[in-house]
Amino acid sequence: MNPDGAPRDSLYAQVFENLEDAVVALDRQGRIALFNPSAQACFGISERQCLGKAHEELFAGHEQLLYLVKSAMENGRSISDHENIVIQRSAPPPLPVSVTVSPIYTHDGRREGVVLIVRDLSRVRDLEEAVRRTDRLSILGTLAAGLAHEIKNPLGGIKGAAQLLDREVAEQSPLKEYTGVMIREAERVNGIIEELMDLARPRPPRFSQVHLARVLGDIVLFQKEAHRGREIDFFLNIDPSIPPILGDENLLTRLFLNLVKNAGEAIERKGRVEIAMKISSEYHLTNPGNRPAPLVVIEVKDTGKGIAPEDLDKLFTPFYTTKPRGSGLGLATCQKIVDEHRGFLKIESSPGQGTSVSVHLPFLR
Repeated sequence: MNPDGAPRDSLYAQVFENLEDAVVALDRQGRIALFNPSAQACFGISERQCLGKAHEELFAGHEQLLYLVKSAMENGRSISDHENIVIQRSAPPPLPVSVTVSPIYTHDGRREGVVLIVRDLSRVRDLEEAVRRTDRLSILGTLAAGLAHEIKNPLGGIKGAAQLLDREVAEQSPLKEYTGVMIREAERVNGIIEELMDLARPRPPRFSQVHLARVLGDIVLFQKEAHRGREIDFFLNIDPSIPPILGDENLLTRLFLNLVKNAGEAIERKGRVEIAMKISSEYHLTNPGNRPAPLVVIEVKDTGKGIAPEDLDKLFTPFYTTKPRGSGLGLATCQKIVDEHRGFLKIESSPGQGTSVSVHLPFLR
């Protein structure tokens, strides 16, 4: 019995059922004897479908997983793999996992089977990718800022000379058109340089209470008008109970305007853009000395042409763009803004299946 009088077996069952990690127990013949709810979510199969079946059937195609089970059963020692196993499921996306397989012994030392502890690593990988992207962006931003500084001074001289030449050329002269092009292109390059310098040395955020619902509502209203005449539907799905967050309203407006604008531009003829906001059930921010802060997730999803896998890793690199007239600085700037708010950004996309961009921001005090 446990301290409150409940049977110990009942307590064990409750712990087993509520573990976040997947737990799979195999008997001496390698048949599945226990399969907790987290295992059902991990492998995409119900307990009823797999109990009593050979583990080779459940783990078919997962050679490393089969090797771990075989080693533990033959050698009677625990064995782990925290890096190389990805569970292939029928409907959901593949799931990277950490697996530990340990032998099960009775009180008299007989081996009864093995137990697998399978931990979902998808959230850890998301956070690792966000950190790598931030580090890469920081290095590129520093290099770009130095380059921008070196270009800005001679560019000012070029523009000034072009303006002087423009004043000297007669209005009827065919050369007038060329001086106009020189001035406009110098201004365009200067605009790109200003964006680069903002990316590397942005102004400090000015934090206040920000009503994201209002910010997103204004952006959607603006984008509906900007895309008037095109068959694009904008939908806003927001939990009204979500309170304001601490952030820089101007920067957050710039962030979400960029993302929603990108989503609309990704649709060639007809489609929809959905903006949803909810409290994350997967992540929280740990603040030393304070309670873990929940995160709010803002997802911008479109039904556009999608992004090729080889392009996904390059999207946050300055000057890399898939748009014919893009500068390649928009998403890099978005990443910078998210970093300043101690959040992270995640993109999922497949060619022909549209794109989903999720921004996770903490409720800071």
